Amino acid sequence: MCNFNNLDQKKKEFLHLFLTKAAKNIGGVNYLLALIEAMRAKKPHPLMQKNCQIASNNTIIKWNKVVFKDKIDLIQNILVAHREAEEKDFNILHGTNSKVKKNIINMSRALAPLKFVITPQNPNDGEGFSFTVFETLEDDVIVFNPVFIALFFCSTEFTKKAIKYQI
Repeated sequence: MCNFNNLDQKKKEFLHLFLTKAAKNIGGVNYLLALIEAMRAKKPHPLMQKNCQIASNNTIIKWNKVVFKDKIDLIQNILVAHREAEEKDFNILHGTNSKVKKNIINMSRALAPLKFVITPQNPNDGEGFSFTVFETLEDDVIVFNPVFIALFFCSTEFTKKAIKYQI
C-alpha cells in the first residue's frame, strides 16, 4: 500500500485529488507536509497519543479515541503482508486464516468509530477536512481508507508523490 507506483490508477487519482483538495483546505501543501512531519516525530506512534491530537505550527489533527499498540501492530503487519502480496484490491480479509481474520474483524470494530479532523490554526487558511479509517466495512470486505494509511503509516515521500501525481 505504501508504494505509490504499485497502486492502481483509481487509487492514485483518488489520493491525488483528496490530498490536493485537503492541502488547499488547510492552507497549502507545505502545511500538510509539516503536519505529517509533526506526526512522524511523535513516538511510539502518533495514534497512541493520550490527548488524541497532534499540532504542527499551522495545523491540528484531532481524533476521538486512543488507539492501542496491538491495533497499530496489526495494521502494520497487514500492510507488510499486503506489500509483499502486491494485490490491487486492498481487501484486508482476503487470504487470511481464521485466527487472523478474527483479529482483523475485532480491530475493525474497535477502529470503525474513529474519525479524524484536520483544521488550520488560522481560520483564514481554510475550513479543514476529515476522514475515517475504513473506505469499506462490510461482513466479508474490509478496505482501509488510503488517506488514513498515507497519513499515518506511509512515508512523507509517498504523500509528495501522491500530491505531485499528474492525472
